Amino acid sequence: MIGSWKMVYADVLEDDSIQTKDLTHTAFIKIINQTHFAFFNQSEHGNDLFYSGAGTYVLEDNTYTETLDYTTDNHLKSQKFIFKVQFIGDTLVQSGVEQIETAGINRTITEKYIRIN
Repeated sequence: MIGSWKMVYADVLEDDSIQTKDLTHTAFIKIINQTHFAFFNQSEHGNDLFYSGAGTYVLEDNTYTETLDYTTDNHLKSQKFIFKVQFIGDTLVQSGVEQIETAGINRTITEKYIRIN
């Protein structure tokens, strides 16, 4: 799990709708070390879609729990996100439910990353 990862696919199931994230002109990178993770999203056309976050994580078997300690969205700060993870060669797949009532978030996500280092 430790390394740098680039998102290559993401879908979001919200209500009765599935949306696939358009990654054509965006780089979403996640970096994981022994105790912390950080991610950022950067459009190749400028900074208007830039966002990032970081915090600590725990990995137990295939359950990966992120605690988002650093973010500009106060509704997400200190929230825990629990995912199931699977490793297939150089690919990391994570999926789980993101539910934060104060932010109006209730969705299931599936994300695929390839190792870039």
